[in-house]
Amino acid sequence: MAEDKDEEGVFAAQKITIGVCVMEKKLFSAPMEQILQRLQAFGEFEVVHFGDKVILEEPIESWPVCDCLIAFHSSGYPMEKAEAYAALRKPFLVNELEPQHLLHDRRKVYECLEKFGIHVPRYALVNREVPYQHLDYFIEEEDFVEVHGMRFWKPFVEKPIDGDNHSIMIYYPSSAGGGMKELFRKVGNRSSEFHPEVRRVRREGSYIYEEFMPTGGTDVKVYTVGPEYAHAEARKSPVVDGVVMRNPDGKEVRYPVLLTPAEKEMAREVCIAFRQAVCGFDLLRCEGRSYVCDVNGWSFVKNSHKYYDDAACVLRKMFLDAKAPHLSSAIPPTLPWKVNEPVQPSEGLTRQGSGIIGTFGQSEELRCVIAVIRHGDRTPKQKVKLKVTEEKLLNLMLKYNGGRPRAETKLKSAVQLQDLLDATRMLVPRTRPDRESDSEAEVEHTEKLRQVKAVLEEGGHFSGIYRKVQLKPLKWIKVAKSNGEGEEERPVQALMVLKYGGVLTHAGRKQAEELGRYFRNNMYPGEGTGLLRLHSTYRHDLKIYSSDEGRVQMSAAAFAKGLLDLEGQLTPILVSLVSKDSSMLDGLDNASIEMEEAKARLNEIITSSSKTIYNNGSPEFSWMVDGAGLPPNASELLPKLVSLIKKVTEQVRLLATDEDEKLAEKSLYDVIPPYDQAKALGKTNIDVDRIAAGLPCGSEGFLLMYARWKKLERDLYNERKERFDITQIPDVYDSCKYDLLHNAHLNLEGLDELFKVAQALADGVIPNEYGINPKQKLKIGSKIARRLLGKILIDLRNTREEAISVAELKSNQDHDSFSVKTEKEDTEAKSKLLNKNDEIRKSSTLNDISMDQEDDDDKETKYRLDPKYANVKSPERHVRTRLYFTSESHIHSLMNVLRYCNWDESLLDEESLVCYNALERLYKTKELDYMSYIVLRMFENTEVALEDPKRFRIELTFSRGADLSPLQKNDSEAASLHQEHTLPIMGPERLQEIGSYLTLEKMEMMIRPFAMPAEDFPPPATPAGFSGYFSKSVLERLVNLWPFHKHGNSNGK
Repeated sequence: MAEDKDEEGVFAAQKITIGVCVMEKKLFSAPMEQILQRLQAFGEFEVVHFGDKVILEEPIESWPVCDCLIAFHSSGYPMEKAEAYAALRKPFLVNELEPQHLLHDRRKVYECLEKFGIHVPRYALVNREVPYQHLDYFIEEEDFVEVHGMRFWKPFVEKPIDGDNHSIMIYYPSSAGGGMKELFRKVGNRSSEFHPEVRRVRREGSYIYEEFMPTGGTDVKVYTVGPEYAHAEARKSPVVDGVVMRNPDGKEVRYPVLLTPAEKEMAREVCIAFRQAVCGFDLLRCEGRSYVCDVNGWSFVKNSHKYYDDAACVLRKMFLDAKAPHLSSAIPPTLPWKVNEPVQPSEGLTRQGSGIIGTFGQSEELRCVIAVIRHGDRTPKQKVKLKVTEEKLLNLMLKYNGGRPRAETKLKSAVQLQDLLDATRMLVPRTRPDRESDSEAEVEHTEKLRQVKAVLEEGGHFSGIYRKVQLKPLKWIKVAKSNGEGEEERPVQALMVLKYGGVLTHAGRKQAEELGRYFRNNMYPGEGTGLLRLHSTYRHDLKIYSSDEGRVQMSAAAFAKGLLDLEGQLTPILVSLVSKDSSMLDGLDNASIEMEEAKARLNEIITSSSKTIYNNGSPEFSWMVDGAGLPPNASELLPKLVSLIKKVTEQVRLLATDEDEKLAEKSLYDVIPPYDQAKALGKTNIDVDRIAAGLPCGSEGFLLMYARWKKLERDLYNERKERFDITQIPDVYDSCKYDLLHNAHLNLEGLDELFKVAQALADGVIPNEYGINPKQKLKIGSKIARRLLGKILIDLRNTREEAISVAELKSNQDHDSFSVKTEKEDTEAKSKLLNKNDEIRKSSTLNDISMDQEDDDDKETKYRLDPKYANVKSPERHVRTRLYFTSESHIHSLMNVLRYCNWDESLLDEESLVCYNALERLYKTKELDYMSYIVLRMFENTEVALEDPKRFRIELTFSRGADLSPLQKNDSEAASLHQEHTLPIMGPERLQEIGSYLTLEKMEMMIRPFAMPAEDFPPPATPAGFSGYFSKSVLERLVNLWPFHKHGNSNGK
């Protein structure tokens, strides 16, 4: 130790020498300089910089002598030399040197973590002695790899064993579109790149394969300074879109968060296990558990002056305890570098104003946004059914159902569909249609077989999550076993059901992304666009749910891209942020009987030319009659519809014949790419070349276009029985609108007129399929949306309980509880081992665990703001967002419950949730089109007593979606439509009178009779196989929907 004389010549306390033996690039980094300056400000230390020249060129005997040594590996650093110096001089080591070798080998890192009982993701090692070495224990299939019998379904992570190789890859399942995302060290503004064409894993080296952890797009980095101190920050995960979020100074945006007690113990264990006092590591939070997936060694937090204060104080105590235990390590009342700084005043609470419809008082704050949203524009849904007896197809069924003669099989993977395509290519040329000897049934069978072949050869239809073929055995015969011992069953006929179409179009993707942007800018309080910033993620609790349908999942991913200002492909966004819940958002099974009754009654009304019937004499309102909205001349329009369809179908047949002749000129074995999944999923723009060549938009050829229209012609009217099938009317309308929007360049004569007739009928049929009068609409709606309604009530109730707990917590604390502390308070906090605030906000789990069973919130990951480090107004306030993406049936059902709930016998004396004017508008709204949505926003009036029902208010809005006729457009819309094939989304409309006040209590009372009770939600089960990555909970997303201080200090004071 060195001795100094003070001004009067008296010897002061000896100074402890801190040697900084690191490369200059690290020495002169901002965090290192800030912390060393603070250490020197205590007046107890002398800091000696070794410098590159000394470290690299001079012998260790010539290196400066020090009491404490800061030394760590970086590029070009002579670690062996540093180890020899430490052995010679024996200084106190902040980070021990020998264990740093472990950090270069990911296998040893995981081995060390497991040895100390620290959770790591499930993983397996693939060790190769030479590149491309064949390993018996390693198996790779389309959607999984298997290592020593451990199977890893996609998505899985592949890491090189070399800790200095940062090329980490994530492989996605074919069900989500396939492809691979490569993560790497930040290059400019990118930290990852998506490669849609890469499906196979690397084989040139040794790798760790581990389970992909869905973290909701959030990475947590933990920084220890000794075993008792850990600071955690979150950033946007590179997994989502690879774009690095930066602040105005160009630094990556990160935000401090609270660690749970278990995570703090993990930080302590990591520190001890690797004997690195200053150590950074990566934490994955998934389904209520935390896992360490990487240990980095020496790491300092960037751009956090409070962290620099803490780190300096902890290091000071560490040095004094090691080299001068007789000196007091108590922190002085005022930190030396803060002597001349004024105490910051309290900021108080932020008051936010509404971003859209309506206004509300200064005392109101947004608490919750719940939106139920229909998917975007899609291609017409198609289904081909045919009975097959061909041996090739029956053998294919047996191949994929395990050889069981009575078991059906589903073909989904690229390999399976390629097999089917090969078989149909062999079968189709053997028969040519229109031979005189062929019966009508044979011609139809051959047509359907050619349709199957055409579908399989189309690019978009079977891409990733859109493909599905079912083979179900129908007839069997007994045949002798091949070994001659007895008989066995063998199928001789099977039903093949091929579903295709219903694919999100380039227009649908654009609509969803645009709506996401609209929500970001208008649904939340804030100035201007309410800029997205990572640091406020922890005040925005976001989950996105989707049904099982591919178009719905992709709409959700595209919406998330717009909402969160993400970039790149949809597949990584889908896997990271969207959770599937088919039981809540799919299916009509619960109401199938009632819907069949409604359709039968509807058919009776239309085909019998009977007038609409009043339930109880004269109707009070126009929407009360049975079959309200049907055109009065519906029975006259049906024959007209059939003749117009025939006219359009014939035109498409001629186009298909031309195409078929051109195809026939090609060799049977010409390679036609069967399904370029990634290309279809990534499609954002119109294929201009196809349009210019006079071909249909998208991937549909004329043959499939003809099959689509021919099926409608056959199904709408059975000429033999002279019977109309009104359930086909929505499909006719769907096809008309699609072709007017996407294939107007084909100039099909009569399509405009067909659309007008189909629209007039569909406007009456579609709303009445969900009930022909209010009572039936309410009954069907409550059955279809029962689970969704229950979940919405849970969301609202949890938000209320969280808000109440925060208010009660706040009332029990001093006003300055979440503001900047006085210097005395701040230093007292540091003296208690300098731990961050251990208490996690009660609001994070208070009611979720008990009530949100469907969400399995006891397993949910919570990213909560650390108020001490936040420098943000009212950090204890949170906004909950729940987005539910679904199909038309659930939108109609939810709307019918909202507007007719007071028709229930138990609520007859109550006023409707929807005002009279809105009921009239809804009656005139014939279609809830693509991207239609219903939004519930919940506000809290903080100036009203907690027990007052008016404390919480609900605002209901809805949008008709892209509800514009492609025939009704002004000049600017016509130009846009011609270029983009995209209809705009209508803005939101109120469901309540301006100035009305719908309390949460009233909302709950009106909805509860139709909702699934919270206790009935079953505990979630993670599905087996690759679909397991769609966890039952979508974890909280990194996004700022609240403004920071306008003039907030960057140093966090």
